Amino acid sequence: MSAENNNPKPLTKKLGLLDATLIVSGSMIGSGIFLVSADMSRGLGSAGWLLLAWVLAGVITLLGALSYGELAGMMPKAGGQYVYIQKAFGKLTAFVYGWTVFTVIQTGVIAAVAVAFAKYTGQIFPWWNENHELLKIGAFSVSWAQVLAIFLILFLTAINTMGIEEGKWLQRLFTVSKVLAILGLVTAAFLIGGKTGYLAQNFNHAFEAASSPETESNWTALGSLALLAAFGTAMVGSLFSSDAWNNVTFIAAEIRQPEKNIPRSLFIGTLLVTLLYLLANMAYLSLLPLQGASDGTLEQQGISHAPFGRVGTSAAQMIFGEPGVILMAILIMISTFGCNNGMILAGARLFSTMAKDGLFFKRAAKTNKNGVPATALWAQATWASVLCLSGSYGDLLNYCTFASLVFYIVTVAGLFVLRKQEPGMERPYKVIAYPIVPAAYILLAGGVAVCLLVFKTENSMAGLGIVALGAPVYLLLQRFKKSESEAGS
Repeated sequence: MSAENNNPKPLTKKLGLLDATLIVSGSMIGSGIFLVSADMSRGLGSAGWLLLAWVLAGVITLLGALSYGELAGMMPKAGGQYVYIQKAFGKLTAFVYGWTVFTVIQTGVIAAVAVAFAKYTGQIFPWWNENHELLKIGAFSVSWAQVLAIFLILFLTAINTMGIEEGKWLQRLFTVSKVLAILGLVTAAFLIGGKTGYLAQNFNHAFEAASSPETESNWTALGSLALLAAFGTAMVGSLFSSDAWNNVTFIAAEIRQPEKNIPRSLFIGTLLVTLLYLLANMAYLSLLPLQGASDGTLEQQGISHAPFGRVGTSAAQMIFGEPGVILMAILIMISTFGCNNGMILAGARLFSTMAKDGLFFKRAAKTNKNGVPATALWAQATWASVLCLSGSYGDLLNYCTFASLVFYIVTVAGLFVLRKQEPGMERPYKVIAYPIVPAAYILLAGGVAVCLLVFKTENSMAGLGIVALGAPVYLLLQRFKKSESEAGS
């Protein structure tokens, strides 16, 4: 007999404001901040535009978090964003959101972060190198890095099935560790970077935009339209690195005073990460030239052409020499470990809520003897592991960045709908400067979405395709439930 059927316990409120804040910030900080600035720099070619892309991502995230705070206070239930969408727009839209989260957004990010963990483990222990193959059959191959990534997902899932306390302490340990490590790296960078002169050099022509191919050293000045395209494309990196802040809403049923602590944690967590990201980029700019070349020394390659895009590793090498490679690998391992724990812990609660509505596997609705939705956790782990093996997780992330942004916009739009439809509903927290804050979020996020749709059409349309597929799946599910009901009557 399964654990779910043996003395199941309800979800219990064991998380406070600190834990909620650490879930927000810990889920946001993965490997992106150590990698994406290289690609963004090649596309933008200037310190001013690079920082503006990070600032705008932070502003968009903060506006979204403030708007979600009101929704979280109104509906402090497990499932979070899924619940808000259902209340404002109905079951179909909510299912399509949950479908996208399960197929690519949550599981795809879990897979990608796990593979990032494995890749950096391979820098210390070559056995786990992504080029070290375990199995190869025709075009299909499995590397030891993929095996380690799957093991990490299964290990963290097993820990989280033991109870919310175990997941909570893991999140505390690894989030605090990576925040302190990033602050330590930034402090060392500013102490050493002051002697390099690169910070002043990078800001000499702060807004003279240019671009350079990854494998070449030439730089081409960007006109207005080309800059718009480059800036919109660059925003994928900064927004992706700032994503997953909404995960805390999925776990509302296990947070004490969720109507107060979720809005607070959303604001504090997103503000903390935004500041850390800006400090990290200032550290890079103080240690390395932004415009680099495709070959040469570490300094000559600069931020834009950092080897394998690992700008964080290049920065650490500038501070610590060759040992910096190992130190950065350890930091990213800590960061990705904590990031995945937060996402695994929170994501399963959404799928459990869907199951209670009859929109996911029935057993996923049940909790085990430790009071956690174990079946939902293992379903999430299984699909994330498949994505690790598929080799397509990178594409999936590109597809879901646009889809994820669309659902953020839909959710914030739901705030306007509920203000009109449910004026008497209790609102322990009301978004400041309404309607300016949510409207500003929709306009800014919508602008980025349009840029992605125009300039990254293939990936954006693929993301929309995954979203659209949820509608016929919902209709089939409803038809199946109706047939099942008629057969039983």
